[in-house]
Amino acid sequence: MNPEVYYGVSAEHTHRRFLSEENKMTRFRRGCRPRSLGAALDRPTSSTIDTWVPSVVVMSHPCPLASSPSTAVHSQDLPSYAAPSLPLSPARHQLRVPTATTVVPPPSSSQSAAVENSGPADVPSPQLLAAPDSAGSSTDVGSAAASPPLVHRHMTTRAMNNIHKPIQRLNLHAQKQPSSDFEPTTVAQALKDPNWHRAMSEECDALVRNGTWELVPPDSSSNVVGCKWIFRIKRKSDGSIDRFKARLVAKGFNQRPGVDYFETFSPGRLTETVFMAQPPGFIDSDHPTHVCKLKKAIYGLKQAPRAWYHELRQFLLAAGFKNSYADTSLFVLNTGGTILYLLIYVDDIILTGNNSAHVDRFVDTLAQRFSLKDLGPLSYFLGVKVLLHKHGALLTQRRYIQDLLTRTNMANANPVQTPLPTSPPITLNSGTLLSDPTTYRMVVGSLQYLSLTRPDISFAVNKLSQYMHQPTSDHWDLVKRLLRYLCGTLDDGIVIHRNSQVSLHAFSDADWAGNKDDFSSTSAYIVYLGKNPISWSSKKQNTIARSSTEAEYRSVAATAAELNWVCFLLTDLGLKVSTAPVIYCDNVGATQLCSNPIFHSRMKHVAIDFHFIKDQL
Repeated sequence: MNPEVYYGVSAEHTHRRFLSEENKMTRFRRGCRPRSLGAALDRPTSSTIDTWVPSVVVMSHPCPLASSPSTAVHSQDLPSYAAPSLPLSPARHQLRVPTATTVVPPPSSSQSAAVENSGPADVPSPQLLAAPDSAGSSTDVGSAAASPPLVHRHMTTRAMNNIHKPIQRLNLHAQKQPSSDFEPTTVAQALKDPNWHRAMSEECDALVRNGTWELVPPDSSSNVVGCKWIFRIKRKSDGSIDRFKARLVAKGFNQRPGVDYFETFSPGRLTETVFMAQPPGFIDSDHPTHVCKLKKAIYGLKQAPRAWYHELRQFLLAAGFKNSYADTSLFVLNTGGTILYLLIYVDDIILTGNNSAHVDRFVDTLAQRFSLKDLGPLSYFLGVKVLLHKHGALLTQRRYIQDLLTRTNMANANPVQTPLPTSPPITLNSGTLLSDPTTYRMVVGSLQYLSLTRPDISFAVNKLSQYMHQPTSDHWDLVKRLLRYLCGTLDDGIVIHRNSQVSLHAFSDADWAGNKDDFSSTSAYIVYLGKNPISWSSKKQNTIARSSTEAEYRSVAATAAELNWVCFLLTDLGLKVSTAPVIYCDNVGATQLCSNPIFHSRMKHVAIDFHFIKDQL
């Protein structure tokens, strides 16, 4: 049989408890008592203990029946000194005997254990005598020996017996490690990361190298504006990290993320005296109380946009460029058959031309005047990915859509075939008001920028933008449907063909009284340069049209105005339109009204549009 450990009597039952050493199971046995201690002893021990310990008995055989003869050890027969430790064979647990009364049954009627009496001077351990098959016999234990020596016992831990503490639930919590694409929100976080610390150092070095400020003692009568670090990760077209960018932004006003300091501007010369606090984390140790007297405009100042544009414009005009009248961000250089086009968006610049050598020389000239970084051929610009091929280029915003879907937890949504459902009609008061319209406005605002390369969602975005002041749950459901449509059209975009004739034509349309709240109409158009779509719009009309002809006619007027602007832009680019622009309209009444030289009195309320179109014909 497997050995068992006797644990004592149950406090609530009349059974005794035994622990099996093989399967670690506790058994309750009624009327069963531990076997005799004498049978478990291999030899007497000379070691003793001087502290009381609970009783633990190892059972190497099954318990005998209650009727089996037993031998009792009475408390009055025990010595007054502490009981010794009685070890078993090395393969068994240690046997600990208390000074209290312990009743031990013999192993069998044929077995007996006798220990000769000896004095305390001869044997330091007590003697235990078990009378064979005699119920009334007793054993006398000798007197106490001298002070026992210390016993060095090997400790048996629970881990050695493969008993471990249960794992707590909190131990299973994974701690998030700092990510390489983490954008810190405080200076303390940024200084702990070597990538962001390097970016901050490069920004400060560039500002000092450009002579942006000088340190001066503070003046109590002057207003000192604060400054703040803004951290952004610049990514490539495939989403990988291009560089870590740290911006030092002056607190020219109360700043809010995404509103006040989201758009930053490169430095330009200042005409006013502005004092700014030293950058956090980069305070001059020799002059910690000094302030920065700005010589050039820094990011975040109200003067920054105009100051930067004025300085760059003066440089380009001095280099021979001409500023476009149709688009003030476009500069054109046309000398001796060499054409250069330079397009500016804040401090991001696109430069192209028909002579690559001349383009490279001008980049070197621009780098001598301004601190810039040449990113090479155009591949990714302001969230738009440019895929060049032999037939032209494809403009997509796949990465921009993926980021938007991730922020709204719609990356794994099921795609749909259309941006908006055909029914029921969208109304202002349908659904319940959103408790926090911030998310709705953020998503719709992001979709407006996405419509730059996606004319298929222009109408849906314009419709959802009309409810940004009072969005409801139904409007939010429509936004999520539009996001589901984008899930299935990630790679859609605009194809720009390389070889296309320079001819303009446009398509115009309107939905008469399409808005069921105020019965206003929506004008829409798309303009093509040859086979390339270059401009499109979907916009709610300002006035209420009394007929479909009037609604379509107003849409034609908006299309004609756009075509007029495109013609001016092509003229600034040095291109001549071979034929007159054509507008296609599916309303007969509006078409006849455009070609009718006689103005009727019943159309006086559209007189401005009438005379404008008549002047363009």
